[in-house]
Amino acid sequence: MMYKKKMIQFGAGNIGRSFIGQLFSRSGYEVVFVDINKELVKELNKKREYRLVIKRNEFPDEIILIENIRAIDGCDKEAVIREIIDVDIIATAVGKHALPQIVSVIALGLQLRYEKRGKNPLDIIIAENIRSGADYLRKELKNFLPEEYPFDKLVGLIESSIGKMVPLMKEEDKKKDLLWVFAEPYNTLIVDKKGFKNPLPQVIDLWTVKNIKAFVDRKLFIHNLGHSASAYFGYQYDSEMTFIYEALEVPKIYKTVRECMKQSAVALNRAYSKDLTLQDLQNHIDDLLFRFQNKSLRDTIFRVGRDLYRKLDKNERLVGPILLAQRQGIPYNKIKRAFYTALDFKAKDEKGEMYPPDKVFFKREYPRGLENVLRNVCHLSSHQDEEAKVMKEIAKGI
Repeated sequence: MMYKKKMIQFGAGNIGRSFIGQLFSRSGYEVVFVDINKELVKELNKKREYRLVIKRNEFPDEIILIENIRAIDGCDKEAVIREIIDVDIIATAVGKHALPQIVSVIALGLQLRYEKRGKNPLDIIIAENIRSGADYLRKELKNFLPEEYPFDKLVGLIESSIGKMVPLMKEEDKKKDLLWVFAEPYNTLIVDKKGFKNPLPQVIDLWTVKNIKAFVDRKLFIHNLGHSASAYFGYQYDSEMTFIYEALEVPKIYKTVRECMKQSAVALNRAYSKDLTLQDLQNHIDDLLFRFQNKSLRDTIFRVGRDLYRKLDKNERLVGPILLAQRQGIPYNKIKRAFYTALDFKAKDEKGEMYPPDKVFFKREYPRGLENVLRNVCHLSSHQDEEAKVMKEIAKGI
């Protein structure tokens, strides 16, 4: 295969390697990973390839060798900037908390690219689980660029909906091979068609849509909602339960999780009737529940449910669909049950440890009561009508 194009993948973690990087590599791109994990960078440069292990339920693993890759230490800003000058496309998959840390170096790269190559547009795929990612990144990048930089002509900001599930790797697996990564078979990268400044890249499993907001909300309010609800109801049912598939093997949990997802689907259909039909959403729910039960992934209740500060935020998977349902006049009593259940989630990892920020949540926020959680963790305001109604409804209890 002839490699003629280059892409930079910020973040060589699970999504970067198992999803975005592998799609571009298999489509003929040289993939340059940028990461601050020095050991990972060293190993990627040493081997110039890694194994992607596809986990299927009750089927043998499929191993895909991802080649023509290299890596740069994210702390070596000069090297990263030089790569941006002649790159064809960029993607980020670093997590929303790390995103601000890469903005300045991207901006410097854009500026030098403009000086060296003139009006040569660069597209950036934002592969993060955040809403309005393009607006956020546009604002942050402009803070580091001169006013005269022709941003709207030269930078394409492409929001995406990331639906691929990648479980936590066990320490024993990492010791076997630092680079290999496990993932489910699902491989569709949904992106905003309107965000591109260049012609659409010829990449396998790339699905462009006209209204990315609908699909970002579908990911958060159906996929993430159902996944997290499975963890919270599973932990409530049996605090010693380990895996997501075990929770969904309990008929009443499966039924409750499905009802949560269906309530959210009705609200999404009402909000995005031209983009998300009820039948398509129902099919999506059934497919997700099947994927959640993939035993080979060994996805844990701890991994899926942890990080309550983030997951209880009003723009996230629990309160987000409740607010959407409130706006659309749709019942959300089932989703509300999942919210209550999350407030008692104290699952532990394989070492018997709670997720550190969750320890803080139960020490600092939980003892101060529900109203404190709604205001200071969910960030709901009693001065905003819809949010005030939701606060009042949640305060009623089940």
